[in-house]
Amino acid sequence: MKVTRHGDNLWQLTRFSMVNCYLVREGDGMTLIDTGMSGSEKGFLQAAAGIDLPITRITLTHAHGDHAGSLDGIHGLVPDAEVAMSKRTAEFLQGNLALEPGEAQAKLRGSFILRTTRPARLLEPGEMLGSLKVIASPGHTPDHIAFLDERDGTLIAGDAYQTLGGTAVSGVMRWRFPLPALATWHLATAVKSAELLRALDPFRLAVGHGRVLDAPRNQMETAIAAARAKLHG
Repeated sequence: MKVTRHGDNLWQLTRFSMVNCYLVREGDGMTLIDTGMSGSEKGFLQAAAGIDLPITRITLTHAHGDHAGSLDGIHGLVPDAEVAMSKRTAEFLQGNLALEPGEAQAKLRGSFILRTTRPARLLEPGEMLGSLKVIASPGHTPDHIAFLDERDGTLIAGDAYQTLGGTAVSGVMRWRFPLPALATWHLATAVKSAELLRALDPFRLAVGHGRVLDAPRNQMETAIAAARAKLHG
C-alpha cells in the first residue's frame, strides 16, 4: 500500500495504484475514510504505525465494495475505533437496497456488498466528525457523502469526482479508467452534487480513484461543464 502525505493532516493510502482511502489526523488519533477492497486492513495498520498515531474513527463515503470491502477486517483489528456512516450506507451494507420515494428511481449500479459491522454513530449532513464536515453528495450512489476538513479546506470526495484517467464527475466516462462511470446510479443527481462540492471552493480535492489535486477549482469546473454537456447533449 502506497502512503502519500498531503499537507499537515491528510495521508492518501493507495492500493493497486487505483483505489484510495485516507487517514486524517485528529487530536486523539486518526480517522480512516473508506476501507478499500477486502484484504486492505493490515495495510491500514502499517500506515498508521508509520505515522505513529492510532486509528480512532472509521467512516465510509458509500457502500460499494471498493470503499467498504475491509470494513469488517479493520473493525476487527481496532474494535475500539468509532464506526460512523450515513443511515443509507448502513442500510445498504445490511442488504436493504430499496430506493426511497424522494430518490431517482434508477437502477443501482456497482458492487454493493454485505458487511456485519454496525455503526456506533449515524452521520447526518452538516454534522462534524472530528474536524470533518459531512456533506451529502448523492449521484454515484444514493448514500454517497463527502467530507470537508474545515482546518485547511481539504475535500475528501469519494467517487463524486475521479482524477484517474482524467478529472471527471461521477457518471462521465474516462476510458482509461471507466469503472466509476459504469458504477454510477444517476448522472443528473451526480452533477448537482458536483456543483455543490465545487461551491465549497476546496483548497485540495482528494478522490477515491486518482491523484489528489491542489487548487482544484479549474479542474472541477471543467469536469462539471463536461458532465452538463453529457446530461443535456
